Amino acid sequence: MELNRQIIARNREQSALYCDPSERVRRATHRQAHPTEIAAFKCMDGRLDLARITMTPPGIIQPFRNVGGVFDLGWPYLGVAMHEWVQYTISRGRNRLIIATYHFSKSNAHWGCKGQDYDTARGLASAQKLSRQFEDVFGSRVRTTHPIVVGIETDEDALILHSEQDIDAVYNVADHLNDTESETRGALRRLYPSMLQLTADDLFPLVAGNQVHVRETRKIGREPIELDHAERVIAVGRGFDWLHLPNTALIIGPYDHKWPDAVETAGQIVLENLQSARVPSEEGVLVLVCALSHDPIGSFGWNLGVQKTRYAERVVLGTLRHRVPDLMLYVRHCGGVLQADTRFLHLLE
Repeated sequence: MELNRQIIARNREQSALYCDPSERVRRATHRQAHPTEIAAFKCMDGRLDLARITMTPPGIIQPFRNVGGVFDLGWPYLGVAMHEWVQYTISRGRNRLIIATYHFSKSNAHWGCKGQDYDTARGLASAQKLSRQFEDVFGSRVRTTHPIVVGIETDEDALILHSEQDIDAVYNVADHLNDTESETRGALRRLYPSMLQLTADDLFPLVAGNQVHVRETRKIGREPIELDHAERVIAVGRGFDWLHLPNTALIIGPYDHKWPDAVETAGQIVLENLQSARVPSEEGVLVLVCALSHDPIGSFGWNLGVQKTRYAERVVLGTLRHRVPDLMLYVRHCGGVLQADTRFLHLLE
């Protein structure tokens, strides 16, 4: 129960911050200056908070998550979610930047992506495949939708941007912390010669923010943000931007028709954490299921979110009960609907 209270308290704090007038102004100012809509496809690992590591206002980067960062645009629900997002951006006359990511630790392979069996090359290949799918869907001549491949080195949170023409040609932010604005913009132009200037201008603040973040990380001299996997929260659904806590949560977007397999993988990871005493068993495990709603409370769209949460909760608990039964001794669960414009999680009874 204490873990449950901690996570819900985190939501309340993050919602209050998101709704703070000064934060709303910061977000609106950034979007006015940099109108390109950005979507990031990431692993379920809670360390991968692009807003934090690029010093971008929360709410600018739209996250999509799955185990190992593996996605396929042919998945039915992912296709629906992407269609809705693209239609939203078109209605506002905005270009789109798609960031397909993989992640690793430079100091210890086993601090990297467990969803890819710690195989960085496999993670990179998965991101490349997704980027090619976006090119197949949206074309590559007039790139109002521009996919790029980006690695995240989690020891220092450094971004590694891969060239669109030669995937082995990269701009590793960790090696260019003191580049001038002109040098950084020139590097981006060389990496992405077909990128529209407006999109490149809106990508630049992410890279510049990451340079500042990595410099500050080195100045502090912190240990890697996660010495080992020690997650004890399994979060399923959409609307978990507020739950970016290192070493705490595995976040699963149910985009694949086989998404319960990702739930099983997360359950096995958490059970291993318990059995190896990386997390205290007395704290238990929290299973949190959430739907995201842009509609008013009580509307049919909101009520549909309630039904999505209840259905997903049944599937998640059934999957864990049958595939990872030893974990159920420790599981507490709750579900809710997240209000998109406030990030407040409304819990269901």
